[in-house]
Formats: sequence, C-alpha cells, structure tokens
Amino acid sequence: MSGAFRRLATDVPAMLALVVVALFVGAAILADVVAPHDPLAVDLASNYLPASGTHLLGTDHLGRDTFSRLLLGARVSLTIALVATLAGLLVGATLGLLAAWRRGAVDGAIMQGVDVLLSFPDMLLAIAVAAILGRGVSSTIVAVAIFSVPIFARLVRASAQSVVGADFVLASRAAGASATRILLRHVLPQCYAPLLAQGTITLGSAILFASGLSFLGLGVQPPDPEWGAMLSRGRELLRSSPLGAVAPGVAITLVVLSFSLLGDGLKDALDPRR
Repeated sequence: MSGAFRRLATDVPAMLALVVVALFVGAAILADVVAPHDPLAVDLASNYLPASGTHLLGTDHLGRDTFSRLLLGARVSLTIALVATLAGLLVGATLGLLAAWRRGAVDGAIMQGVDVLLSFPDMLLAIAVAAILGRGVSSTIVAVAIFSVPIFARLVRASAQSVVGADFVLASRAAGASATRILLRHVLPQCYAPLLAQGTITLGSAILFASGLSFLGLGVQPPDPEWGAMLSRGRELLRSSPLGAVAPGVAITLVVLSFSLLGDGLKDALDPRR
C-alpha cells in the first residue's frame, strides 16, 4: 500500500486534483465560518450587484451573496454525492459478493437485474426516480444512488470471482467458517483497491447527476443553495449578471474533473500489475 501511495505522489494531475478536492471539502466543512454573508438572507435592495469587495461574486435576483451561496452549495452537493455513493457502494457490493459466492441461478438473477438498470440511460433513470419520489434532497440521494449500484455490483462480482476459489478461502470453508465471515474477512478486502478508485470517480459523477436534477427542478429546492439550482437560475440572467451562472458552472466542472483525475490516478497506483 505504501508503494501505491508513492506512485500516486508522482502523478502530477492526480495530486493537483487532490488539492482541488481538499479545498472544496474544506470550504464545505467551514462554509458557516468562511462565508462573508448569510447565504439565505434576502435583500431586494441589493439584487444583481456586480462583483466587489463586499460581494466577491456579486448578488443574485434576491440580493443574496453568490459567493456565500457557492460555499454552502459545496456542502450540499458534496454531501449528496458522498451519501449517494456510499449507499450505492453498500448495495452494489452486497449484490456483487452474493452473486460471486452463490453463483448459478442467484448470480444470473442478480446480473440480469443489474443489466436491466444498465440498459437505461443514467440521467433518464435518475429523472424517473426523482419524479416518482418527489423533489428534495432525499429523493435526489436515492436517484443518484440507484445509478451507481450496477457499477459497484459488477466490479465487486468480477473481483470476488477470482478470490472465492482461492486456497485460503477453501481452507476457511473447511475449517467451518460461515459464509458471512469468509466474505467480509477474506473476499471483500481483495476488492478494496478497485472500489476505492471507482468510488472516487463515482463521486464526481454523482455531483454531476445531482446538479443535473437540481438544474431541471427535480433536485434540491429553494431556498437551499445547490450548484445545479444556482446554475439554472443564473442562466436566465447570463447577459446581465454572468457570475450567477459562471461561478457554479466552474465549481461543478472543477470538482467533477478533479474526482475523475484522482480516481484515474488511484486506479493506476493501486494496479497490482505495477
């Protein structure tokens, strides 16, 4: 593992991406402290103000400080992405382990269900789920989590299949160890490296999908700040007040790109063939 981290440290794009991710995570955690204004405070007399020393990115149509809302939006977007990714990983890894362990009809049934989910376009599936469950943070998390389940299920199944027939697993079964103990103690640890890399990439995709749902009005609802919702409102005033759309758009681009680069770097660094 130490060798993997040394290889990652030599990957310049991945390290730059790690710095960007760390900055946004820090901003999300310290949003209440760093934000110069109340991101929810309405001041109609100060709407559409340009960037200045008082309002670094200007104000929106209700006079709310765009920079403060961008910081709090980082917390909302990253929290949704993290919870949705962890939920998708938990469900997907469980299905993948079960398919690899039981094989036969169970494996076929699980993989057919996974293939059905993969047959739908990701965003269309997320829109359908959000439309059924209603608008809000909870439905957004569920919608984003569902699209990530097949990814983790197939990944864990492929990784676990190469392990369940290994000698140390057969020895554990002969010693009377339960299936749960074998899967959690011996099989699942062999999947950590690909799960870490894929999970990092999925975090970026989750932010993109959550922002897309909010952009369409199916995700986080006003007055809570969220990058997709801010971008949707800001595009209507792109000519007169461009920072309202440019700021959240740049934030989404930077974070999604950074998670993608970091995930690729982890994938290369954790590759056992290296």
